[in-house]
Amino acid sequence: MNIEHNKVVQLHYTLTENNQQLETTKDGDPVLYLHGHNNMLAGIENGLEGKQAGDSTTIVLEPKDAYGEAKEAAPRRIPRKHILTKGKLKPDMIVDVNTTEGPVPAKVLKVGLKTVDVDTNHPYAGKTLTFEIEVIDVRDASQEEINHGHAHGIGGHNHN
Repeated sequence: MNIEHNKVVQLHYTLTENNQQLETTKDGDPVLYLHGHNNMLAGIENGLEGKQAGDSTTIVLEPKDAYGEAKEAAPRRIPRKHILTKGKLKPDMIVDVNTTEGPVPAKVLKVGLKTVDVDTNHPYAGKTLTFEIEVIDVRDASQEEINHGHAHGIGGHNHN
């Protein structure tokens, strides 16, 4: 079965920049996503179109096609209570910040008693990223998955 619109794709990936590994799913559950519903970077979906279970591919995304160029902006000072990441905060740590649009990753620049200075550029903004992808499975999406706009199950979205 080929990867196309309304197919659920299960895959493992390793993400690198300049041959430095940034993240991988190889030591855990594979990722599950609904193809054609903006649940994955567009460049990855385009690169996977037509692939099948068992296929492997390398997709290189320039910053404009991944997380954008890093914006030169002054650090934002936010109340500590808006940091969703628990535990001791340290500079250069990536945390999730609670916003009106949902959680947003940010890099900690400076930690104060009641505030935290953060850089809200995506941690991978400005980077050329290489995704090594192994397609594990491709299946038809259920009508419920199509209606919800995302895959359900391990590695996807779970409804309780």
